[in-house]
Amino acid sequence: MQVLWGAASHAGRVRDLNEDAFLARPSIFLVADGMGGHAAGEVASRLAVASFAALPQSGLHAEDIDLAIEQANASIVDQGSGSNREGMGTTVTGLAVVEAGGSEHWIVFNVGDSRVYRYADERLVQLSVDHSEVEELIGAGQITREQARSHPRRNIITRSLGTVPAPRADHWLLPPRHGDVFLICSDGLIDELTDEQISAVLEARRAPQAMANALVDLAVAAGGRDNITAIVVEVDRAGGGVLGDTVPRPGAVGRAS
Repeated sequence: MQVLWGAASHAGRVRDLNEDAFLARPSIFLVADGMGGHAAGEVASRLAVASFAALPQSGLHAEDIDLAIEQANASIVDQGSGSNREGMGTTVTGLAVVEAGGSEHWIVFNVGDSRVYRYADERLVQLSVDHSEVEELIGAGQITREQARSHPRRNIITRSLGTVPAPRADHWLLPPRHGDVFLICSDGLIDELTDEQISAVLEARRAPQAMANALVDLAVAAGGRDNITAIVVEVDRAGGGVLGDTVPRPGAVGRAS
């Protein structure tokens, strides 16, 4: 499976510290949105990225994803215990190439309210399901998705890393399809941009790095009230990769290798 990708991250216009972290390499792409304050969220998100960065470059299975999540959760709990970082946590949401049924598949995995989308056949589809209070209200028919965008409890998540017992990740297996474009992003992007705005960027089919940069720039311009991270992955194009850091620097666009 050949892929081309790009990644960008920004602290936004309100927060001084970027507590998002990301990993982008040919076999695995993920975003971790840290929380906890006093730099603890930054620590938690980077611990999550480190756990996944230790995975082998090929030959992954769904069980490896679960193990990385368990190890990341244990590291976050351990480093937070008895310190001023107690209670820190992070979401972790991503896309990886795994072996299933004798062939390569994508696996989408999620803990929290960061998201994975697929743009295909001129349609943007959310693949992950948010672990949040507003998602439960939507499921119960109490509010609409449009109402959820401004609901006062829209940022309350119901599942995250940094808990005992360790959280269970949701999984979805997908066969690779020529021309698919995936977006992995933190909720700082989703809170600022509509599906129509995201679709317009992905529909342009520019280089993935240009699309990632454009999405983050649009979200910052729209308000940038939270940290913002976007990874764009395109399937079956020659080459792949962009140069730079494996995690973003605060207040700047970060690029992953």
